[in-house]
This record gives sequence, C-alpha cells and structure tokens, in this order.
Amino acid sequence: MPTLTESPLAPAAALYRKTVLAGDYWSHEIKRGQFLRLVDVEGNQAADTLFYDAHSPANRYSASDTIRHQGALYLSTGTRLMSTEGDVLLTIVADTCGRHDTLGGACSRESNTMRYAPEKESMHACRDSFIRGAQELAATCGCAHHAEFDFGKRDITCNINFFMNVPVTPDGRLTFADGVSGPGRYVELRAERDVICLISNCPQLNNPCNAYNPTPIEVLIWPAESGAASG
Repeated sequence: MPTLTESPLAPAAALYRKTVLAGDYWSHEIKRGQFLRLVDVEGNQAADTLFYDAHSPANRYSASDTIRHQGALYLSTGTRLMSTEGDVLLTIVADTCGRHDTLGGACSRESNTMRYAPEKESMHACRDSFIRGAQELAATCGCAHHAEFDFGKRDITCNINFFMNVPVTPDGRLTFADGVSGPGRYVELRAERDVICLISNCPQLNNPCNAYNPTPIEVLIWPAESGAASG
C-alpha cells in the first residue's frame, strides 16, 4: 500500500491558484523548481494530464518510460515522470491520494461509442478538451521558447489520470473502478525542468471513475524557493 505524504506548502503562499471545472481544460508553464499541486476538490474526480518540455515540446511525458523506470504501474510519492528522450520532467513530492493511473488514457467520443452505446458519441470527452487546449497553446504560442511549434492532435499522447482508479486484472485487462481519492486530497509535483502542463478535467458520465459525477479540481503553483523554505 502506498505511503500517503503530505506537503508542508501552505495554499496561502501559492503564487497561482485556479479552479478548473469538470469538462474544462487548463494549461500553464511550470518553471524548473516550482511546485504544482492538483487538488481533488470533491473527491473521485479524474484529472487527465499531459506534460511537455517547454524548450522542446516534442520531448513529452512518456507513460512507458515512466513505468519502466520505476518498475511499477501506478504513480505516487517519489515517482519521477520521464520524457520520451529519457529526461526527468517532474517528481511527485507529496500525495494524499495514494496512487494514480497511467494506463487508462483519455476518454473520447469514439471510445464512449464503443464502450457504452452509439448515442453516447455526442457526449463531451477528455480528448475534445485536450484538443481545445492544444489549439489554444498553438494560437497563443504557449511554448514561448519555441513559438514555431504547432500544438495539435498528434501531441495528445498517453496521459496521466490523476486520482483515477484503473485496476489491472491478473490476465492483464484494465478495469475502470470507483475512485480511491476523496474530498481535498491532492498530488504535488516539483518541476525538474521548465515544463508545459495541459489538463483535461474529465467530464465522463458513463463509468465510475468519478462516481458518475464530474466535479472541479484546483490547481496551485508555488515558487521554486518554497521547497527550501519549507524543507
């Protein structure tokens, strides 16, 4: 059972704080050494998340490399999020949930149709939010260091599902189960290089990952010196 680890960082000292409603997307650059906290405000929400190297966005979070590097499927305190080029993007430094999924991927209108019913195709899904977020990044030159990088559909790769519970059966199948999180639980990461974070706060109504009730998450960022001050 993972060890739950609380953070010494006080919300009042955060330099940035934002509520992300269910179904919305959020993107922001996290500077090296800064701390990013995602809060499951009401419990059992799923925050689909992608990370990119801000100086070279083609170098992005790699689920397979992260799993292989730590020798475990689930993410928790101490996990280093690896990139496609073998760099450490962020480290999880606190976690009051216990484990986070890196296999289940993002829901899409196509997957809703295949898993549930044809009439579910029109329902909003995480991939839609990711694409909207990527389009905004491209339109606003979200990668300030490489303005020529054109974020698009091809950049929506295997994501992390923070707070989501996706057990793996003995025969290797994935099951989507009721969440293991609760109101106010959080995961906190330290950026090991400048990164861009893109979140799709899941609107899924068809499986129990969020108790069939999509809810907000909160995002907080602390300056790099916070770690030294609190540690």
